[in-house]
Amino acid sequence: MSNLSTPRSVQPPASAGFEYVNRYWDSVHNVWAAKILPGEFYVSTHGEMVVTVLGSCIAACIRDKVRGIGGMNHFMLPAQGEFSSDIWGSNPLTHASRYGNWAMEYLINEILKRGGKRENLEVKLFGGGQMIASMTDIGQRNILFAYNYLANEGLKVTAADVGDIFARKVLYFPDTGCVKVRRIKQLNNDTLVKRETEYQKTVEQPPAAAAGSIDLF
Repeated sequence: MSNLSTPRSVQPPASAGFEYVNRYWDSVHNVWAAKILPGEFYVSTHGEMVVTVLGSCIAACIRDKVRGIGGMNHFMLPAQGEFSSDIWGSNPLTHASRYGNWAMEYLINEILKRGGKRENLEVKLFGGGQMIASMTDIGQRNILFAYNYLANEGLKVTAADVGDIFARKVLYFPDTGCVKVRRIKQLNNDTLVKRETEYQKTVEQPPAAAAGSIDLF
């Protein structure tokens, strides 16, 4: 019997500054993928898939729809607050997505640096679910921030799946603009909730302490 599966291609190099991101071969979609966690983002020029799992957090998927250059961010809080840490480290890319204002700015700028053009940008938004009782307003704050930020930048949201009470797994293909979203209505464990709770504590600690469619699958 012949093997009809697509052979694994040679992994494309990561763009400068994104070497820290977990990248792997996805045998289901037969494509190289980059998985981002809260406080991370990734930009690809090679047709990779970008993956994340969201609860209260927001992910913006942005690409140049002409050149196929794009990526995704994943942030927890809308903006840097009075007691948020100002320490970004030697490489700001590894910390850019901890706040929405930085996450959006860095993602857009990195796409433009790699040849994208602002007039060609296509934006899709995901996440902002009400996952944690003690964080009931976080998801909605993130959603409102993202829409307001993009409106102020003159960028239109072409597709979105935000709000409600469930988590989401998002698969994004920057070269085509295709997005696959799985709504996770029942979590098998509390890993995601714990991750977001701990991450919220990290980003809020005082400085001294530290036009496309969506496929549901």
